[in-house]
Amino acid sequence: MPDISPLEHEQILQLVSRRQPGHGLPAEFYHDELVYRAELARIWRHGWLFAGHTCQVPEPGDYFTLDVGSDPLIVVRDDDGTIRALHNVCRHRGTVLCTSASGRIGRFICPYHQWTYSRDGSLQSCRGMQEDLDKDTLALHRAHVRVLEGLVFLSLAEEPPAFDPAVALIEPAARPQGFEQARVAKIVDYDVAANWKIVWENNRECYHCNANHPQYIRANFDHYNADDTTPQAQAAIDDASLRSQEKWAASGLAVTHTQTGMTSFPACGPDGWFSANRTPLADGYFSETMDGRQVAPLMGDYSDPDVGTLRVRTMPNFWNHSSCDHAVSTRLLPAGPGRTRIQVTWLVAADAKENRDYRLDEIMPFWQLTSEQDWTICESVQRGVSSSRYTPGPFSTYKEYNVDALVNWYLEQVSSQP
Repeated sequence: MPDISPLEHEQILQLVSRRQPGHGLPAEFYHDELVYRAELARIWRHGWLFAGHTCQVPEPGDYFTLDVGSDPLIVVRDDDGTIRALHNVCRHRGTVLCTSASGRIGRFICPYHQWTYSRDGSLQSCRGMQEDLDKDTLALHRAHVRVLEGLVFLSLAEEPPAFDPAVALIEPAARPQGFEQARVAKIVDYDVAANWKIVWENNRECYHCNANHPQYIRANFDHYNADDTTPQAQAAIDDASLRSQEKWAASGLAVTHTQTGMTSFPACGPDGWFSANRTPLADGYFSETMDGRQVAPLMGDYSDPDVGTLRVRTMPNFWNHSSCDHAVSTRLLPAGPGRTRIQVTWLVAADAKENRDYRLDEIMPFWQLTSEQDWTICESVQRGVSSSRYTPGPFSTYKEYNVDALVNWYLEQVSSQP
C-alpha cells in the first residue's frame, strides 16, 4: 500500500512544528502534494470511512462505487445478503471493473479481457489463461466492512482500529431514526474546489452562520456562544431543553446537548473520531425544513414529530443531521490537495412515496441551501490560503474551539509513525 518514506515523514513533522498553537494550519497543509500523500497514508487508508447506507444496496447484486484518493472501490450486497467492499480493480491487468456510480450486477466482468468475478469477489472464469492458474489466489481484494444501524463503514487498513467504541455510542443514538428501514429520496454529488480539511473546518464552527446561513439559524441554537448569548436566547435554549427532556423521556430519547455553541468534537486520541448527540430545535420547529413543518412520514421508531435533531459525525468524512421525517448524510472523499468530492443523501421512511407522502422541494431546500452556501465559502478559503501572503490567524476561543480540536486531531494523525 503506498506510503511516505522516512525522510518524507521528517518533512511532515517539520511542517507540523511550524503550526502555532491556537492558530490555523500553515498554507502547505492545503495544497502540498507530500502532505496530501501523508494524509492518504495516515488517515484515509488507516481508519474507518463512511461509505454509504445499507438502503443504497437493498438487494443482492446492488452496488455503488466510490474513490478514496486513487483507490476505486465497490460496495456490493452479495448473494447471502452480506455487504462487502471490494477494490474495483481487476486482478489481471488492473482495469477498473465498474465505471457507473451505482447499479445491479449478476457478476463483475472486466471490460478488458472478460475476467469474471462473483458478487463476493471470487474469480469465476478467466478465459484464455493457462489451465493450472490458481483462481483462489486471484479474488478481488477486499476492504474491511462494518455496518452500524444502516450506516456502512469500510477500512483500507490491513488491521483497522477498534470499531466497537463507535458502536457503543452511535448505536443507541441512531437506532430510533431507523436508517435500516429507510430509502434514498435523493442523492446530489458535488465537486468542491477546496481541500477536505477546509470543508471540515467550516463544518466545525458556527462563527459564520449568522452571516451565511439564514435558514439554519432559525431552526438551531448552536450559533450562540458565551460571548453573544442574550438572556432571552438562553431562556429559549433552557425552555427547549427542559421541554424536550420531559417529553422525550417517555419515548426513551434523551437531550444530549443542552449548552450554547456546538457540541465538542473531535477529541484527540484513538477514540476521538466519532460523535453522536440529540439536540432540541428552536420553538416551532419539528424538522429541519424551511418553515419547521414535518413534511414526510415519521422515520424509524418515532411516534411524535417532536424529537429534535440527531447528529452523527465520524472523522474523516461523515456527518448526518436527522429530523423526525427525513435524514441528510454528507460524505467527503479527497480528490487531490485542492478538491473534495462531496455526496449529500436525503433519506425518508422506506414506505414513503415521492409526490404522495413527501416532495423533494420540501425536504431538500434546508440542507441543500446550507450545504451549497458552505461549499461557496470553502472554495473562497481555498483560493485565499493559496495566496503568497496568507498567514494563519488565531482561532476564537468562543466560537472556534472545535476547529482547534479538529486541527489538533489532524496533526496527531498525520504525525503518527507508519
